[in-house]
Amino acid sequence: MSSEIKKGGKQMPQICLEAVRVNARCNQKEWAEKFGVSNNTVINWEKGNTEPTLSQLRKMSELSGIPIDFICVPDKSN
Repeated sequence: MSSEIKKGGKQMPQICLEAVRVNARCNQKEWAEKFGVSNNTVINWEKGNTEPTLSQLRKMSELSGIPIDFICVPDKSN
């Protein structure tokens, strides 16, 4: 899933956390191991129930090759 936001007048695609993980060629268990968290934590990130830390987002960016500005953290209020 992706959406777009405006930044500096330009449309920037937003990549959901699940797509970031898949782009890094990891399943949920492997992703959890890379971050030292449980599978449930990864599921909660992807559902928007909890959010990864900024340092975890940076690592996601590095592992997936997706710039951090493009990674969309779900808003659980929606």
